[in-house]
Amino acid sequence: MVNATLNEDEIANLQAQINELHIEHRDLDQVIAHLTEIPPPDDLLVRRLKKRKLALKDRIELLEAMLVPDIPA
Repeated sequence: MVNATLNEDEIANLQAQINELHIEHRDLDQVIAHLTEIPPPDDLLVRRLKKRKLALKDRIELLEAMLVPDIPA
């Protein structure tokens, strides 16, 4: 839910952060896919990258929720 005090600069900043996180998330997806194709995969590294990817997804969802206006119930 958005804080009613967000100005245009703050909204633009949040959108830029979301874009950067989406790029990093996509890049991690490609790295994980590449690592799992190379036998034998480094399981520990793959697990760490997947954990980072999930953390990025959570952060993206949090930032996107901040951009959604509050709607009275």
